[in-house]
Amino acid sequence: MQNPSINIAGRKIGADEPPYIIAELSANHNGNFETAKRIMEEAKKAGADAIKLQTYTADTITLDCDSKDFQISGGLWDGRTLYELYQEAHMPWEWHAPLFDYARKLGITIFSSPFDSTAVDLLESLNTPAYKIASFEAIDLPLIKYVARTGKPMIISTGMADAEEIAEAIEAAREGGCKELAILHCVSGYPAPAQDYNLRTIPDMIQRHGLVTGLSDHTLDNTTAITSVALGASIIEKHFTLDRRGGGPDDSFSLEPAELVALCRDSQTAWAALGKVDYGCKSSEQGNVQFRRSLYAVEDISKGEFLSLKNVRSVRPGYGLAPKHLEAILGKTASVDIKKNTPLSFDILR
Repeated sequence: MQNPSINIAGRKIGADEPPYIIAELSANHNGNFETAKRIMEEAKKAGADAIKLQTYTADTITLDCDSKDFQISGGLWDGRTLYELYQEAHMPWEWHAPLFDYARKLGITIFSSPFDSTAVDLLESLNTPAYKIASFEAIDLPLIKYVARTGKPMIISTGMADAEEIAEAIEAAREGGCKELAILHCVSGYPAPAQDYNLRTIPDMIQRHGLVTGLSDHTLDNTTAITSVALGASIIEKHFTLDRRGGGPDDSFSLEPAELVALCRDSQTAWAALGKVDYGCKSSEQGNVQFRRSLYAVEDISKGEFLSLKNVRSVRPGYGLAPKHLEAILGKTASVDIKKNTPLSFDILR
């Protein structure tokens, strides 16, 4: 059975290809257009396949209200209203066109997470090559269907969605006409502890849904992401910043440039190490076969003399008979004079 795959901007993504690395710019521009461009430059240098934006305004994602329902209690953004947070974190829509142009100049794929239909319309006007549905929007089936109708590849993050909700999101994408669909296992904690990730869920998701599957990782290092590759993750998404101490809403749980370099390098190494089922001698082992054990004469053995544990031993190197033949040759006689330290072979025995 052929492994599932999707294609974004000419890059095939699936189990048969190296992991696709998405650097999530998110709110790490911190209101500065030049910072956004520098993040994109560093993502390209690090080896990321794509840079991802978020396309919303405070008014398209929430209401300007300070009632209890709209206040954040606990966690990274404690004490703020949703409107205040998104007003600070959003990327101005007038930045999108120049950033898309700059990404093309850099040679890095760029796409975004839309949070309502007007964001989809903006991204379509920029000819985005793909869409990402954020975890919190995975239950917004009308949005998923609207995105699906564009015909572009979609990636749906599943943080907080249960098995039934994931299935509903996938069904909505298919109903909307999406032909190329991927899903990401995710824990919507910021940051999220590694033990919450339950990475064994990834192969179960692959088996259940038969889709390209990856990881949206909010842990503070790369261990969880690299481990996910061994369990079948074909996409890794990580928040990315220039400086974790930058003070922005998402900076504190984002990777810095050197860490993104390590993620791109190590995820490819992990994927390459998976290889295929192969019990044969590997290229790096060829020169070491001689150092395995084999049967040698440890005393001079005259023609006609019996072989015994006194004059035969299993030793290194491996130019003689394999040790498994020891019992078979004990009691045989030498057909020629055999000098001490000679490797044994059947043609000098009888």
